[in-house]
Amino acid sequence: MNRQHSVIKVLLDAGADPNAGDEFNNVYDTSREKGIHSLEGANPMQTNGFGHTARAYAKEGEVSKVLLEWEGKFQEAQARREAEERRKFPLERRLKEHIIGQEGAINTVASAIRRKENGWYDEEHPLVFLFLGSSGIGKTELAKQVARYMHKDVKKGFIRMDMSEFQEKHEVAKFIGSPPGYVGHEEGGQLTKLLRACPNAVVLFDEVDKAHPDVLTIMLQLFDEGRLTDGKGKTIECKDAIFIMTSNVASDEIAEHGMQLRQEAEEVSRRKLADNLEDVQKSGDVKISRQFKDNVIRPILKAHFRRDEFLGRINEIVYFLPFCHSELLQLVSKELSFWAKKAKQRHDITLQWDRPVLDLLAGGYNMHYGARSIKHEVERRVVNQLAAAYEQELLPKGCTLRLSVQSEDPTEHSAPNLRLEVVGEDRSSRTLDIRPPLSPEH
Repeated sequence: MNRQHSVIKVLLDAGADPNAGDEFNNVYDTSREKGIHSLEGANPMQTNGFGHTARAYAKEGEVSKVLLEWEGKFQEAQARREAEERRKFPLERRLKEHIIGQEGAINTVASAIRRKENGWYDEEHPLVFLFLGSSGIGKTELAKQVARYMHKDVKKGFIRMDMSEFQEKHEVAKFIGSPPGYVGHEEGGQLTKLLRACPNAVVLFDEVDKAHPDVLTIMLQLFDEGRLTDGKGKTIECKDAIFIMTSNVASDEIAEHGMQLRQEAEEVSRRKLADNLEDVQKSGDVKISRQFKDNVIRPILKAHFRRDEFLGRINEIVYFLPFCHSELLQLVSKELSFWAKKAKQRHDITLQWDRPVLDLLAGGYNMHYGARSIKHEVERRVVNQLAAAYEQELLPKGCTLRLSVQSEDPTEHSAPNLRLEVVGEDRSSRTLDIRPPLSPEH
């Protein structure tokens, strides 16, 4: 076809089949068969390795005109598809698939993003959130999931800045880049470099309360004007970005207030004689009052950040509450399922558990450490036993293990502990006798 005779000779010498057909599919034949235009269904916005679209290579004239027309049509169709997708799967529903509890936080964030997506927002300023609450409660995960929803390329569309790295005055240079004549001027700043690559990114400022006041001044410019000037004097426009700050400031007050609200809600539910755990402890019923926000939280934030204009540029302060009992059971179940999957993949062991196991492990919850305390409790009380049993060759390959709760002595009021049993094919069970590890002096 291309008259490359020398290449044909090499291919034939190497044993190529001269009678083999190709798999070329003529676009015009296909479009004729389907009764559609040859560009319909194709993405004219698709870029190649150099980042160029088809129109960049099209000569002036008919082809260029057709591509331009179809680019517009494609974008309109894509916008319609995305709108339909959003109606079918609202952001709240997507976020709840990945985050346990925090209904109030999810609803607040989703409502603000919906306003932005549908054009009901101030386009002169970026959207700014402050996430407040204890550690390990879903603040960072919610920011990640928002980025996943907003951007197909999460690596590029999610920027995470650990603000504990910007505690000193001179570390401002790391943020926006060094001015001319200073070391590292050519490298540029950590934030400015990433924002230039994706000006509408979701930017997470983790532990913002640890940042130096000079860094907060730069952030205020960012929130207020929707632009940032780097060390080289270049301005980056980022009015379409979403900025999320997290902070543990006032986390004890929020946690205690949340627990108090839950207890009050529980009492009300019990008085209504609710016989279902889900009815008794529904986290969605718990709402933080405006009075608590204004009289308790606002003064703490003001004392810490020391500037009203900084707090004034935050669109939404989002509160993350401690987990209620039903949410803790979900967390324990999720953690056990994670280890059950590992046991199956690595050792062909099937792990099962009874409902009382969930209640026992949920007792290891510490509201100051959030979900991490549940993770550690499962590792300490379950995974350690599994590892010891495996080391002592007590686990037959392909066996089924059941976790159950056993009180050490029925006559005494001792704390219950977990028991590992091997379940036979006839449903009989045998408790594993796991020896405790030898102490160092032995």
